[in-house]
Amino acid sequence: MKSEILVREACVETVEECVLAEKKGANRLELCSDLANDGLSPSVELLEQVMLKVNIPIKAMVRPRAGGFLYSEEEIRQMEQEIAFFKAKGVYGVVFGMTTADNELDIAAIRRLAQAAKPMNVCVHKAIDGVKDPWADFQRLYREVPEVDAVLTSGGAQTAAEGAELLQQMTALGGDKLKVVVAGKVTSENIDELCRTIGASEYHGKKIVGELK
Repeated sequence: MKSEILVREACVETVEECVLAEKKGANRLELCSDLANDGLSPSVELLEQVMLKVNIPIKAMVRPRAGGFLYSEEEIRQMEQEIAFFKAKGVYGVVFGMTTADNELDIAAIRRLAQAAKPMNVCVHKAIDGVKDPWADFQRLYREVPEVDAVLTSGGAQTAAEGAELLQQMTALGGDKLKVVVAGKVTSENIDELCRTIGASEYHGKKIVGELK
């Protein structure tokens, strides 16, 4: 790995978790609600409270409902409205993902939201791990959607350790243009080993800096 600062992105859903994550060494937050359903968009109130309490960058989840990532036009418009709100608030970045009926990333819809989000950081989330060919879709993002800055992924596997080989490929291709944010049971205890194995510079998890309870 190059000499970049190792980014520890904590996945959080309360003000208390955000404050503790920063205190314990997280250098970025992914703010969600309802992590029991893998994370939905945070409320206005939660975001505003967190922005008053922490000094590290915040990525806001843009996910209007639990379940899959095949969205209606109405839901995509709702996501656009959320992105506009986060942009107006000065949030560092947004995290979203959409798929098609053919179980591929919806490149056109992702491009639409990514263009609306700029100049915020744009990350496509783990929806990519559920598509039929994560490697092919990662390459499509790299080639076709320059507005996307990062992909949150466990390499198509349940854990980053299991997906390490594909995560290495993604990291090598993406470079600084399309950052790989390694996810999937990444903790304060295994991050160093994963870093040596995968070579990425950004990692994500609920326990990335230890317990937040």
